[in-house]
Amino acid sequence: MGKGGNQGEGATEREAPMATFSWEEIQKHNQRTDKWLVIDRKVYNITKWSSRHPGGHRVIGHYAGEDATDAFRAFHTNLDFVRKFMKPLLIGELAPEEPSQDRGKNSQIIEDFRALKKTAEDMNLFKTNHLFFLLLLAHIIAMESIAWFTIFYFGNGWIPTVITAFVLATSQAQAGWLQHDYGHLSVYKKSTWNHIVHKFIIGHLKGASANWWNHRHFQHHAKPNIFHKDPDVNMLHVFVLGKWQPIEYGKKKLKYLPYNRQHEYFFLIGPPLLIPMYFQYQIIMTMIVRKDWVDLAWAISYYTRFFITYIPFYGVLGALLFLNFIRFVESHWFVWVTQMNHIVMEIDREPYRDWFSSQLAATCNVKQSFFNDWFSGHLNFQIEHHLFPTMPRHNLHKVAPLVKSLCAKHGIEYQEKPLLRALRDIIRSLKNSGELWLDAYLHK
Repeated sequence: MGKGGNQGEGATEREAPMATFSWEEIQKHNQRTDKWLVIDRKVYNITKWSSRHPGGHRVIGHYAGEDATDAFRAFHTNLDFVRKFMKPLLIGELAPEEPSQDRGKNSQIIEDFRALKKTAEDMNLFKTNHLFFLLLLAHIIAMESIAWFTIFYFGNGWIPTVITAFVLATSQAQAGWLQHDYGHLSVYKKSTWNHIVHKFIIGHLKGASANWWNHRHFQHHAKPNIFHKDPDVNMLHVFVLGKWQPIEYGKKKLKYLPYNRQHEYFFLIGPPLLIPMYFQYQIIMTMIVRKDWVDLAWAISYYTRFFITYIPFYGVLGALLFLNFIRFVESHWFVWVTQMNHIVMEIDREPYRDWFSSQLAATCNVKQSFFNDWFSGHLNFQIEHHLFPTMPRHNLHKVAPLVKSLCAKHGIEYQEKPLLRALRDIIRSLKNSGELWLDAYLHK
């Protein structure tokens, strides 16, 4: 139990003596209406403030009742600035006899990881090469220009149209990887500049919402492959993933779809439909429901530019069909790249691991090559990206040997595979999960 001091939200560091708490007490405050967390042994009551959290209330709420030190350091580039907002939330600290970590997390792994991050900082691996990102933006704009010129010069026949669609799908995929960099605050030192450019790229170049992406994607990074916390494994009963979920569905005789065939129908409703149907609907509805008028204005600027450019060649209906075909092609690219690092890994309920171990359990890498780096937006270094989300992607390969060494020291598997095998493993994983479901459905 807490000892002394004010335990209500809004206590400050000036209060003396400061209240002390046990982990047993802190872990009780992990409800939607009652959320405490620990950062650097300090206890914060985030219950009311979480709704104002720039990254969304869910991502910070996922750490309620836990130590969030490494997640806090991973997501924020200017810790001193952020701590100013935390002072009114401080209600106490861990009791002296309490360990710094909850639930028996491995303190040696945590200490070694923090030393590794300090080494990466000393190696300037968080320093950005601005020319790298300028060239990425330039090649996206070049593809947009080439696409328009192809239709302008060669006309709107089938061959020029298909070629243009693939060029634009490529530019959209690359813009998706680029907005990801700015969304993670990995380009500029000042968060404000990252946010501004992020809105331009995801809004004006892609027609999507920066806030929608932030709130969704940061949850994924905070708790990757954890049911009810990572939205990327919320499959809306369309697929069953990992080992625990298919067995649970089977035991409960849940059969929304024939999951033993999910590795086959994945090709019909996974890559083809995620962006043009599910994401597109979710993005538009999120902006309207949340009254996110700034993001909506950016998205409208994209659609305005696209239709002004292509309605003269295809008419209104033709331009609309053209847009959805582009997104159909892009969706395949996006789904295969993003799932090859995660869906094949452990997917389960909350195991309460340390930051390093939790990211390694949920991510794997694809071997480096110039093509793989470009094709995946350097997400072939998914392990390093998840450990250091604010590190510029051009430096991820430099920190990889240090991560491998730490894995070897603690007996943690570091998975790295060729691109084609990584893509095949998606289907293999879906097939295995489907078979687990069928066995449980028939026999348990």
